[in-house]
Amino acid sequence: MEHEILCKPDFAAIRIKLAQGEQVSAEPGAMVAMDSSIKIETAAKGGFLKGLKRAVVGGESFFMNTFTAETGEGSLYLAPAVPGDLHHIVLSGAPFYLQSGAYVASDKSIEVDSKWSGAKTFFGGEGLFMLQCSGEGNLWFSSFGAIHEVDVQGSYIVDTGAIVAFENTLNFNVKSVGGLKSLLFSGEGLVCEFNGTGKLYIQTRQPAGFVSWVNPFRPKKSNNN
Repeated sequence: MEHEILCKPDFAAIRIKLAQGEQVSAEPGAMVAMDSSIKIETAAKGGFLKGLKRAVVGGESFFMNTFTAETGEGSLYLAPAVPGDLHHIVLSGAPFYLQSGAYVASDKSIEVDSKWSGAKTFFGGEGLFMLQCSGEGNLWFSSFGAIHEVDVQGSYIVDTGAIVAFENTLNFNVKSVGGLKSLLFSGEGLVCEFNGTGKLYIQTRQPAGFVSWVNPFRPKKSNNN
């Protein structure tokens, strides 16, 4: 299986070249274009219960699409729902964690499940669950803005909304960026302090900040009463 990430980092898309018989799984709506030799099948990956768990508690789609090069090799183009970057890694068996919404595609052999991450993520504003990807094979994930890779050696602090993904060799705790005044007025809020040795992927923009910036420009319905 060959792949290429195009148009980085603003409006990234993936071109995956499948040999006959090869398969790749992807989020519904990610397909941009594909050769006619590729066929699509939609199902709840991992069964009904895992699909339901991903949808209800992980914020992901209940169904996933599987693309198969049935009648010969062919190219498949995929893109995430929001503008931003894409990154590719190869999993070698150890779990790998993604924030909800970051998953785009993977080899069919990769298991994608919702993982309880404790009440600390609730207070961090990122929800109670994240995605755990495990198995061996290709994984593609996306961000809002560009993706920056950090090699953590010891301790590293990042805003909760900037986290995209991290290796299972890292653990984290949510805390305030400073004192009460900083928490309330700095605009930074809560942060995650990662500890350990491993790779951390952060995004250079945050959806919440973009929404706050756009909000004053929204048309407002006038009250004629």
